[in-house]
Amino acid sequence: MPEKVLLGPEPLTAAQVVDVVRGHAPVGLSDAAEKTLAAARQHIENLADAVTPTYGVSTGFGALATRHIPVESRTALQRSLIRSHAAGAGPAVEPEVVRALMLLRLRTLASGYTGVRPRTAQALAALLNAGITPIVHEYGSLGCSGDLAPLAAVALALMGEGEVTYRGEVIKADEALKHAGIEPIVLAEKEGLALTNGTDGMLGMLLLAAADLHNLLDVADITAAMSVEALLGTDRAFAADLQALRPHPGQATSAARMWQALQGSKIVESHRGPDCNRVQDAYSLRCAPQVHGAARDSLAHAELVGERELMSAVDNPVVLADGRVESNGNFHGAPVAYVLDFLAIPVADVASIAERRTDRMLDKARSHGLPPFLADDPGVDSGHMIAQYTQAAVVSELKRLAVPASVDSIPSSAMQEDHVSMGWSAARKLRKAVDGLTTVLAIELLTAARALDFRAPLEPSPVTGAVRDLLRTKVDGPGPDRHLAPEIAAAEELVRSGAVRDAARLEV
Repeated sequence: MPEKVLLGPEPLTAAQVVDVVRGHAPVGLSDAAEKTLAAARQHIENLADAVTPTYGVSTGFGALATRHIPVESRTALQRSLIRSHAAGAGPAVEPEVVRALMLLRLRTLASGYTGVRPRTAQALAALLNAGITPIVHEYGSLGCSGDLAPLAAVALALMGEGEVTYRGEVIKADEALKHAGIEPIVLAEKEGLALTNGTDGMLGMLLLAAADLHNLLDVADITAAMSVEALLGTDRAFAADLQALRPHPGQATSAARMWQALQGSKIVESHRGPDCNRVQDAYSLRCAPQVHGAARDSLAHAELVGERELMSAVDNPVVLADGRVESNGNFHGAPVAYVLDFLAIPVADVASIAERRTDRMLDKARSHGLPPFLADDPGVDSGHMIAQYTQAAVVSELKRLAVPASVDSIPSSAMQEDHVSMGWSAARKLRKAVDGLTTVLAIELLTAARALDFRAPLEPSPVTGAVRDLLRTKVDGPGPDRHLAPEIAAAEELVRSGAVRDAARLEV
């Protein structure tokens, strides 16, 4: 079993989020969390009995905040808030996104600034541990006042309403709770707001995308090195002394990885002497470290924002240690939305330069002796001609996905919520972009491996040869045309799983 992750006033790490979301590590509340939850809840109980109204405790919400709600109606108020806000539409989002949403909301509850009862936080932890995943729909969040509709769908399941996925089936929430031995929660004052006011969905998708991009950028260095080798390019442009002239850390990392991947290549050695009349390689080969490295540095900035958000207690209003309950704007998703949009740009560009390398290997005029389209019998066979079409279609889509969502804003709630972040939308398109980059790199892997085979009897480097041999466990080498879609899918899985990165065994 994975190690249990305890939540409390201390921030989570991105690695812990991935462990819980994808590795199903169990979660619980720390002793410190139990104490701070109880103390904050006592402040809420005191305010609930006070004559002076407090937003979210004894008033309505949003544009209806001016109405004071009598004690006997407050349970109905919380229930109505969740039911009305669970207004999502469109297809269900991926279960891992929902699990991230749940975990990160629980993290904020455990911080002690929200005023929920300990039993409510414990129930959310129980849902995660039982593998009960509420159905959350694609549309419904504007990325301000929290990811409202998505978080409300989770709170609805806590109440025993709505639908969830449990043990591979979509069933009613009350049935799943009964199976798991979890008592539905009757929400008390402030709890409806505390369960719905957060950037948890967009933050969760940022952290998952970052984990995926670490793998994909490592793979991009490997497939680029394979393409350089297959196209009879040089490794000299990746030398450390040249890279040091422009000291961007990401660039240095990618160049070092590509340099290491090409050492010991008989193909590279075959054209290193004075008889080679090529002065310099095309940009898509020579400048790969600059593009991949800029993507790495962009990712590092996005992760810094994610780390700060993981240290944040995002709710409105918040319950402070001295008993004050204060409204604030920390739920606005702008900081997360910007970097979600930002990452879509390097994702598109890394895919774009990979597609250019692939096209070069297929073009007889630029491939330095490779057969047209890497076909077995050109004219009878088309080789990888249409695989590059698929790359081009995906790259074109990635360029559209790189258009920022966070520059848009649609006022809501009778102009009370008059500027929103659209961070959820930025996160959704980044997830699609990550999938697209996976496909593009998989096709470059297929094409570069096939091109290396055509360079026989010259042998590739130990690194690129190991990656090619891994691919050959799933996809045969050159031969007459075969159904190509399953081979692309097999290469995608090798890329996505981390197997390609692991096979390279690069030390950088």
